[in-house]
Amino acid sequence: MASPVMAPAPPTTIPSATQQSATLRIWRGDAESGGKFVDYATPVSEGMVVLDAVHDVQARQANDLAVRWNCKAGKCGSCSAEINGKPALMCMTQMAHLPAGEPVVLEPMRSFPLVKDLVTDVSWNYRVKKRIQPFRPRPPDGTWRMGQADVDRVQEFRKCIECFLCQDVCHVLRDHRKHEEFIGPRFLVHVAALEMHPLDTADRLEELKEAQGIGLCNITKCCTKVCPEGITITDNAIIPLKERVVDKYYDPVLGLLRLLGLRRE
Repeated sequence: MASPVMAPAPPTTIPSATQQSATLRIWRGDAESGGKFVDYATPVSEGMVVLDAVHDVQARQANDLAVRWNCKAGKCGSCSAEINGKPALMCMTQMAHLPAGEPVVLEPMRSFPLVKDLVTDVSWNYRVKKRIQPFRPRPPDGTWRMGQADVDRVQEFRKCIECFLCQDVCHVLRDHRKHEEFIGPRFLVHVAALEMHPLDTADRLEELKEAQGIGLCNITKCCTKVCPEGITITDNAIIPLKERVVDKYYDPVLGLLRLLGLRRE
């Protein structure tokens, strides 16, 4: 499978009324036999999204086309794919917003093993999540109160629909294949939601530093750019976690204060 272009030219928005048909260039194949791109011509109507076009191809020309989807409303995260080289949800990408007169290139996510056509095996993500320490609240004492600022801070992270687009675009996983060393931006967001919860008592910093590989992230912000829920992954989750790891393990002043018993964890 050819390496996709990760920074396509800005799309040209065209009125849907002038676009009567489009060509979908879809990756067809499986993990065992490989595959190739196949072109399909499909009619385009007003308001049509890429998933609509894929369904038309599936219904009329390629009944065996494998594609994963569920809600068609941008909330289940199932229809993740690469559209013209960029990870995106097919149900949230309008055909009218893609470059006019050019094939729409559809590929499976590249960070995960191929199953068939546009479907990949994302089970690695669920195994990663099991390794993260769960929420550990302090014992109830009648004062379980939270400030609104604390609520707002972690609420953003709860919007994640686990489409795994951020995992797909992350170069640590996509290009360097460090799945055993790095948990990826989606699960750094999950850890941030736990670490920043004012009632949580677990200490996950050593795991972040070692097994979860937070140091491998060099904050390119590509994960933030592809998030369909608009979560500010890099600035609000990853960087604060990096700061906490640095404070505990690398700050000489804080280290001296802890040694003198003037600062507690």
